[in-house]
Amino acid sequence: MSPVTFEIKKRVHGTRARAGVIHTPHGDIETPAFVVVGTKGTVKSIKPEDLETYVGNQVALSNTYHLYLQPGDEIIEKAGGIHTFSNIRTPMMTDSGGFQVFSLGAAFGKGVTKFAKSDVSDQIEEGLAVYSKDLAESQGRLCVIDEDGVTFTSHIDGSMHRFTAERSIEIQHRIGADIIVAFDECTSPSAPYAYQEEAMERTHRWAKRSVLAHKRNHDMLGKQGIYGVVQGGRFLDLRKKSAQTLSDMDFDGFGIGGSFSKDDLGDSLAVVNDVLPEDKPRHLLGIGEPEDIVAGVHMGCDTFDCVLPTRLGRTGTIYIHTHNGTGKLNLRKSEYQTDLRKPDEGCDCYVCTHYTRAYLAHLFRSHEMLGAHLASLHNLHFIVQFTANLRKEILSS
Repeated sequence: MSPVTFEIKKRVHGTRARAGVIHTPHGDIETPAFVVVGTKGTVKSIKPEDLETYVGNQVALSNTYHLYLQPGDEIIEKAGGIHTFSNIRTPMMTDSGGFQVFSLGAAFGKGVTKFAKSDVSDQIEEGLAVYSKDLAESQGRLCVIDEDGVTFTSHIDGSMHRFTAERSIEIQHRIGADIIVAFDECTSPSAPYAYQEEAMERTHRWAKRSVLAHKRNHDMLGKQGIYGVVQGGRFLDLRKKSAQTLSDMDFDGFGIGGSFSKDDLGDSLAVVNDVLPEDKPRHLLGIGEPEDIVAGVHMGCDTFDCVLPTRLGRTGTIYIHTHNGTGKLNLRKSEYQTDLRKPDEGCDCYVCTHYTRAYLAHLFRSHEMLGAHLASLHNLHFIVQFTANLRKEILSS
């Protein structure tokens, strides 16, 4: 039996929404759930103890690419795995490094993120996975994709490295998270159909190799579950084909990867989740704003991850409850220097119980590190509890 299993507790009639539990070696994850991002084995400015005590976090995600480069998967393995090394005691996931392929390759220099901001299709040549070779090499950043894998240079020191499906799985075995992810190629939402199809088919071949590599390690096979990643860009027929192909492979769950436009998200998730097995969890990779989580839950996704809660917190922006739902408040604005109200009047988290907008505004204006810590702590609590409340609504429906 797989070490990672999924149990559905409640479905919402007339929608794809469901509440469930993902069982892992380090504990259960009640879904829908937000996955806190700890890229390098740490959530920026937040102690692991804070995640449990003040955030109510259930699961964290670390990045295979970054941990491989620093401190290295060997030292993490020698320390006893990522849980021991980082003191994060909740279940953990590692991604495959595929999004870094996208970041260092097709997306390099274009400002393309998980959501397309504009049509940049004229900037991407079909079949080409680098932005500008000369520019990339001059910056020590280069990623070239071939059938067997990816060759890239480290953003830290410019040294050359190579990931294959087998190598990605080997690194994730050493890191030791509860859930690992098959190696995939993430594409730009603006890449043309022909290249989206080519990258998707390559992702499927890498997925098969990832599963085989995982099964060869009998020790880790009993300790880690493995997810496949659905690709296909904004093209619904490719998304459907990818979901069908991966459903026939021996995965414990599925990630929905790639980049989207805001308008494409709902249709893409509907097509994919109508195909993926009902009895396995679905993770929406790298997308987790409140409105996106609502859409994802409605379309049948179970878990979400996003760096924005801490990224916004570090720059002085916090999530707040509003009359219309949720919003954001920029504490760097001068109007909050004398505002003695709670940071978020609809929140009873540790930060909102003990501090004011004026104090947080003071911290950011005086460049005190505590500001980033408190704002990030609030944002994580906000988004984790926001998602937990969606679960409660499903269970009570």
